[in-house]
Amino acid sequence: QVQLVESGGGLVQAGGSLRLSCTASGRTFSYAMGWFRQAPGKEREFVAAISSSGGGTSYADSVQGRFTISRDNAKRTVYLQMNTLKPEDTAVYYCAAGTTTQTIMKNWVNYWGQGTQVTVSS
Repeated sequence: QVQLVESGGGLVQAGGSLRLSCTASGRTFSYAMGWFRQAPGKEREFVAAISSSGGGTSYADSVQGRFTISRDNAKRTVYLQMNTLKPEDTAVYYCAAGTTTQTIMKNWVNYWGQGTQVTVSS
C-alpha cells in the first residue's frame, strides 16, 4: 500500500508560478509518478508523468513548456513546477502512482492522492 499526500496548492495571479509536492509513504517509491487535474464540471485529465528513475517524462500538450515534473527518490517526493500559469490551469491537482509513464497517461493508476486546489486569477 502507498499513501500519497500533495501540498503546495493555492491562489496565484495569471503569469505566476507554483510548485506542487507529493510525498509518498508505504512499501516502496519505485513507481512511476504523475499529476492529473480536474476542473469544475470537467473530467480529470493527465498533466505530466515521470519514470521511476526520473529519466523519462511526459506532458500534456496544454502544459508542455510551462510545467516541469521532477522527483527526489531519497525524499520519496515528486514535484510539479508550474510557470506562466493561466486561469484555465485552475483545478484540483492529484498526484498518482502507476507502473510506467505510459500506463499513467492511460489513466491506469495504482494509487491516488487526495488532491490540492490550484486557483489562477486573471
